This record gives sequence, C-alpha cells and structure tokens, in this order.
Amino acid sequence: MQRVVVDPEVPRDVADLFRRNGPLLYRLRTGRPPRDVNDSRVPGMLVGIFGGTVALAASGLFVIGAPPTASVAMLTTLISMYILILGVIYLARKPSPVDSVERLLYAHSRHWQGRFLLLEDFDHDARHLLGRVQRAIDHVLRSRVNAMGMLDSVRNSVMLPAEEWEIARLLTKLSALRAKHRNLARGGRSPEVVAAMAPLERALAASEAAVLARVEALERYAGHVAEAERALLSQGQIEALRAHLPEYEQLVAETGAARFSGPEIGHLSEDADMLRRALRESVRSAHEAFRHLDG
Repeated sequence: MQRVVVDPEVPRDVADLFRRNGPLLYRLRTGRPPRDVNDSRVPGMLVGIFGGTVALAASGLFVIGAPPTASVAMLTTLISMYILILGVIYLARKPSPVDSVERLLYAHSRHWQGRFLLLEDFDHDARHLLGRVQRAIDHVLRSRVNAMGMLDSVRNSVMLPAEEWEIARLLTKLSALRAKHRNLARGGRSPEVVAAMAPLERALAASEAAVLARVEALERYAGHVAEAERALLSQGQIEALRAHLPEYEQLVAETGAARFSGPEIGHLSEDADMLRRALRESVRSAHEAFRHLDG
C-alpha cells in the first residue's frame, strides 16, 4: 500500500504520524481546521459567574445571621453544585483522542508545510511510479542481507528515504505540469499552437524519461538484493543439510548402497561452495548498483 512521502529532515515521530494519517491529512488540507476547544470563552465565563454567585450567597447567609447549621448546609449544597458544574464543563471541554490527533496533526502539517506529499498530489502515472519506488525501497530495507550488514545498511537507511523524497517531489511537479499541459491542449489546437507546444512536450517527455531512469535504477538495486536474499536462504538450507550428512553417510554404509548414493551426496559440498560464491557475487553486484544509484 502506498504511503505519504515525507522529507527525511522531518523528525521521525512527526513523519510516522503523517504516514499513519494520510486520509486525515488530506481532509485537514481541503476542509476546515479542527476546532480548538480552548478558544471558547463561554465555559470560563460560566465558572466565574457561578463562583461569584457562591461567594455572594455565602456572605449573604452570614450577613442576615442565618443559623449556623442552615448556613453550613446551604454552603455545602452550593459548593457541591459548583464542583459538579466544574466537572461537567471539564468533560465538555476535554478533547476526545480523535480530536487530539486532529489538532496535533494540523499543527504539525502547518509547521512542516511543503515537507510531505499526499497521494492526491500525484496523477495516475506518477502514483504508479511512486508505488514501484516504495516497493523497491521496502524490499531493500527489510531484507536479511541488509539487517545482517552485508549491504551498507547505514547508507541505505539515509540515502534510500532521500531518494524516495526526491523522486516523489519530481513526480508531483510532473503531475502538475501534465495537468496544465492537458488543459492547454483542450478545445483544439491550431498548427501554430502545435508548433509552439512541441518543444514543451519534448521537455516533458525527457523529464519523464529521466525520472523513470531513477526508478529503474532503484529497482535494479532491489533486484540484486533479492538475488542475495535467495542465495543466502539457499546457503542456509544447504548448510543445514550438510550438518546431517554423517547420518546419511552412515545409513548408506550400513545398507551397502554407497556405490549408488556416494557421488550424489558428495555434491552437497560443491553446492554449498557454489552458493557461497553466488552470495558473494550477488552482494558485490548490489554494492555496484548502489554506487551507480548514489552517483
């Protein structure tokens, strides 16, 4: 599933918040901002008015010389009502978790405006390319060979998100220009307009090809990583088989089947050596693809 693309310079917790709330971010961008309950002064006014009423009533009771028992009972009732109203106002003003997320998201989106891109910022073709970019990057970062340090995991964690952001930024510009270009071409075009637009169309096509080349470079890198993953998995399986080789050799010797099975079993060592070479070659190819991508 495609995700919101965030500038790597945005703090990680904010970036994760953006990625988890793409639809809500779009709604906040296109609709009204969330209501800030602290802007309402009415509850505060009510608290002040009722607090003043309690104070006046208390002073009035003592001025008129009401019996102490009645005064205490009346004060207790008034204070209880005051506390009850405070509680009701607090619950009414207390934001729900959803409201809290909305306000936090809105504040961060205003602060980091222009540093994140939503799926709605891309046209159909750009969104398709973005999906390819994100799948390639996810495959590399989640691979065992990357986790085991066979690749340059530190540079991967820095460079690949930066590459995702740069490609996404270019794709949004392409999307906007393609939309403008289509609008300009509506309603028919005279030969003069066709001639004037030809250089613009060539520039657009060249830019599309350049972005596509960056996407394909990422995919080639991910492809080499996938080959290393397969070699690593196969190598592990062969090594597990080799660990049980003595049991098979003993069984073959006891059953007198050595002349049938001996050569085939011996191939396990050759297969393991071949897979080790394949793994080294795959990792080397991945490093070369990474250097090409970085350049």
